[in-house]
Amino acid sequence: MDRREHWNSVYRTKSVTDVSWFESEPQISLELITAASPTRGRVIDVGGGASRLVDRLLAAGFDSVTVLDISGVALECAKARLGPQADQVHWIVGDVTQIADLGQCDVWHDRAVFHFLTDPNDRRKYVELATRTVRVGGHLIIGAFAVDGPEKCSGLAVCRYDAEILSRELGPRFRLVKQVSYAHMTPANKPQQFFFGLFELFLQSTLENDTDIPVK
Repeated sequence: MDRREHWNSVYRTKSVTDVSWFESEPQISLELITAASPTRGRVIDVGGGASRLVDRLLAAGFDSVTVLDISGVALECAKARLGPQADQVHWIVGDVTQIADLGQCDVWHDRAVFHFLTDPNDRRKYVELATRTVRVGGHLIIGAFAVDGPEKCSGLAVCRYDAEILSRELGPRFRLVKQVSYAHMTPANKPQQFFFGLFELFLQSTLENDTDIPVK
């Protein structure tokens, strides 16, 4: 089963409130996005699926929101929940490792996609797309299993991260601004340790080995 079919199968066979990553209130994500874009710029939620984050972003005044997910079934769940408000959102069904262009955004948010990319080539493609998409001075937020988090999720192996590991994967153009660690409680009341990193994108330095001076 390929990735698309795996995730479509999950959302066909489970309630969106029963999957282990369900959050009734995506508080950490919302706080980081709001801090990164106080002027309510364009947000892309990578792997947003059926998450309630899009509801909260609309309620907070973000009027340019894109939700991308590999599972069209998950996105249909979110659209049905939002009703007429769904027309305010740009929905994309696609694999983030296969998409060539998403335009520009102020904030790239990803909770629990990057840690599923166990192939280094997939991670490279992800970072290249994020670098093309986030505007200079914009922000990237990744939430992933922490180094003491689960080794598998939804039957799939994952990679686990802390600030150093994630910074190394993203490369020198993304600079860590803030980090948050927290225990997500699943619907089955099992804790999962997460690491969130908020990064800012800077221009590539024109001086070899000089990555200390941000250019905005």
